[in-house]
Amino acid sequence: MEFIDYYKILGLDKSATAADIKKAYRKHARKLHPDLNPNDKKAQEKFQQLNEANEVLSDVEKRKKYDQYGKDWQHADAYEQAKQQQGSQGFGGQRTYSGGGQGFDESQFSDFFESMFGGGGGSRRQTSQFKGQDLNATLRLNLTDILKNQKQTISIGDKKIRLTIPAGVEDGQTIKIKGYGGEGRNGGPKGDLLITFEIFNNTAFKRVGSDLYKTENISLYNALLGAEITIDTLDGAVKLKVKPETQNDTKVKLKGKGLPIYKKEEQHGDLYITYKIEIPKNLSEKEIELFNELSKLR
Repeated sequence: MEFIDYYKILGLDKSATAADIKKAYRKHARKLHPDLNPNDKKAQEKFQQLNEANEVLSDVEKRKKYDQYGKDWQHADAYEQAKQQQGSQGFGGQRTYSGGGQGFDESQFSDFFESMFGGGGGSRRQTSQFKGQDLNATLRLNLTDILKNQKQTISIGDKKIRLTIPAGVEDGQTIKIKGYGGEGRNGGPKGDLLITFEIFNNTAFKRVGSDLYKTENISLYNALLGAEITIDTLDGAVKLKVKPETQNDTKVKLKGKGLPIYKKEEQHGDLYITYKIEIPKNLSEKEIELFNELSKLR
């Protein structure tokens, strides 16, 4: 397994903070994202490595293991367990490792893991299977893309994966596709592909879960006298009655006019409309006169 320097991929050193890692990942992801490099396999490979680097270094425990064991970080727990069991005895008649605080360089760890987990022959060596590394990918969609289930084909390295995206998926939500990650070790199962969704709100609505919110301006006269107005929803325009003497910030609910509920496509959230009353400007002399008369009646 070739060693990949995750710090180098992110352009950082080992002293980088969690904030540094997050900032660097976003910076490089914007440049390497497959949407911006649709036919560039090299960029896609770099984007995949970037996701791997972010997955490991943004996780405190994984980063600790990676800093200590390098490319063999996924087997760190097995190494520690074996080291405790064997103490100062040699493994497979090859080498003696003790827990006395001595340092081991990258090649020593690699040799150790190869001998311990099936890298060569030897009757005393044991072979253990390990699941492959999980891969991470980001898929960007518009809010209007998630109104119905849809099928998409995405590229991960040289693989093309066709998947069904459930309607109503949340921004930041991650789904797992089993068996589309890295190769297993010693016959172990493949890792999984973890896809995180970034949902861009390309509408005038505010989203909270499956509910939508919108502010609608109405005239002072419609608020006082009542009216029938037309408002836009995600599935077309609807007529809405404004009651007479409607107050500013009155909220009305349109049941079932929100987003589809995740994995319940036939069920929808609600749409909430908040009225904002517009005060007329640039009044004529006649209008001022009439408003003065109204104020005297009150």
